[in-house]
Amino acid sequence: MSRRVKEFVDIEDHVSLDDLIGKLAEIRDGLPPQAEAELRLRGDEVFGHRITVTYFRKQTKDEAECEKRYAEAAKEAKARELERLQAELGVVCYAAPGKRGKLRIVA
Repeated sequence: MSRRVKEFVDIEDHVSLDDLIGKLAEIRDGLPPQAEAELRLRGDEVFGHRITVTYFRKQTKDEAECEKRYAEAAKEAKARELERLQAELGVVCYAAPGKRGKLRIVA
Protein backbone atom coordinates (compact mmCIF):
# COMPACT_ATOMS: atom_id res chain seq x y z
CA MET A 1 0.00 0.00 0.00
CA SER A 2 1.29 3.49 -0.81
CA ARG A 3 0.04 5.17 2.37
CA ARG A 4 2.72 6.40 4.73
CA VAL A 5 2.74 6.37 8.53
CA LYS A 6 4.24 8.98 10.84
CA GLU A 7 6.79 7.39 13.18
CA PHE A 8 8.10 9.00 16.40
CA VAL A 9 11.53 8.63 18.02
CA ASP A 10 12.00 10.26 21.44
CA ILE A 11 15.37 11.21 22.88
CA GLU A 12 15.75 11.90 26.60
CA ASP A 13 16.64 15.41 27.69
CA HIS A 14 19.61 14.39 29.88
CA VAL A 15 22.21 13.17 27.42
CA SER A 16 25.64 14.50 26.57
CA LEU A 17 26.08 16.47 23.37
CA ASP A 18 28.26 13.74 21.84
CA ASP A 19 25.63 11.09 22.66
CA LEU A 20 22.90 13.31 21.17
CA ILE A 21 24.85 13.87 17.95
CA GLY A 22 25.58 10.14 17.70
CA LYS A 23 21.93 9.22 18.28
CA LEU A 24 20.70 11.75 15.68
CA ALA A 25 23.26 10.52 13.13
CA GLU A 26 22.15 6.92 13.81
CA ILE A 27 18.50 7.88 13.31
CA ARG A 28 19.32 9.80 10.10
CA ASP A 29 21.25 6.85 8.66
CA GLY A 30 18.33 4.50 9.38
CA LEU A 31 15.63 6.66 7.78
CA PRO A 32 13.83 5.40 4.69
CA PRO A 33 14.19 7.40 1.46
CA GLN A 34 11.91 10.46 1.24
CA ALA A 35 11.17 10.30 4.97
CA GLU A 36 10.62 14.07 5.39
CA ALA A 37 12.15 13.93 8.87
CA GLU A 38 11.50 16.72 11.40
CA LEU A 39 13.11 17.42 14.76
CA ARG A 40 11.13 19.11 17.53
CA LEU A 41 11.63 19.94 21.17
CA ARG A 42 8.55 18.84 23.09
CA GLY A 43 7.44 18.89 26.69
CA ASP A 44 7.54 21.39 29.54
CA GLU A 45 9.21 22.10 32.87
CA VAL A 46 6.83 19.83 34.80
CA PHE A 47 6.99 16.67 32.71
CA GLY A 48 10.41 17.28 31.22
CA HIS A 49 11.64 18.00 27.74
CA ARG A 50 12.35 15.54 25.00
CA ILE A 51 13.60 15.79 21.47
CA THR A 52 11.28 14.08 19.04
CA VAL A 53 12.19 13.05 15.52
CA THR A 54 9.21 12.33 13.29
CA TYR A 55 9.38 10.83 9.83
CA PHE A 56 7.19 9.04 7.32
CA ARG A 57 7.56 5.40 6.39
CA LYS A 58 5.53 3.04 4.26
CA GLN A 59 2.74 1.18 5.97
CA THR A 60 3.43 -2.44 6.83
CA LYS A 61 1.21 -5.20 5.48
CA ASP A 62 -0.31 -5.83 8.93
CA GLU A 63 -1.04 -2.12 9.43
CA ALA A 64 -2.69 -1.91 6.01
CA GLU A 65 -4.92 -4.93 6.73
CA CYS A 66 -5.93 -3.54 10.12
CA GLU A 67 -6.68 -0.10 8.68
CA LYS A 68 -8.70 -1.66 5.86
CA ARG A 69 -10.93 -3.48 8.35
CA TYR A 70 -11.50 -0.36 10.43
CA ALA A 71 -11.95 1.89 7.38
CA GLU A 72 -14.70 -0.35 6.02
CA ALA A 73 -16.42 -0.45 9.41
CA ALA A 74 -16.17 3.33 9.75
CA LYS A 75 -17.56 3.83 6.24
CA GLU A 76 -20.51 1.56 7.00
CA ALA A 77 -21.17 3.38 10.29
CA LYS A 78 -21.13 6.75 8.52
CA ALA A 79 -23.53 5.46 5.85
CA ARG A 80 -25.93 4.17 8.54
CA GLU A 81 -25.75 7.50 10.38
CA LEU A 82 -26.42 9.41 7.14
CA GLU A 83 -29.44 7.21 6.40
CA ARG A 84 -30.74 7.74 9.92
CA LEU A 85 -30.36 11.51 9.67
CA GLN A 86 -31.97 11.59 6.23
CA ALA A 87 -34.95 9.59 7.49
CA GLU A 88 -35.22 11.85 10.55
CA LEU A 89 -35.05 15.08 8.55
CA GLY A 90 -36.81 13.89 5.40
CA VAL A 91 -33.87 14.98 3.26
CA VAL A 92 -32.70 13.38 0.02
CA CYS A 93 -29.06 13.71 -1.03
CA TYR A 94 -27.81 13.20 -4.57
CA ALA A 95 -24.79 14.15 -6.64
CA ALA A 96 -25.12 17.52 -8.33
CA PRO A 97 -24.99 17.45 -12.14
CA GLY A 98 -21.90 18.77 -13.88
CA LYS A 99 -18.20 18.58 -13.18
CA ARG A 100 -18.34 19.76 -9.57
CA GLY A 101 -19.43 16.42 -8.13
CA LYS A 102 -20.44 18.09 -4.87
CA LEU A 103 -23.26 16.87 -2.65
CA ARG A 104 -26.53 18.72 -3.10
CA ILE A 105 -29.17 18.56 -0.39
CA VAL A 106 -32.84 18.95 -1.27
CA ALA A 107 -35.43 19.25 1.45
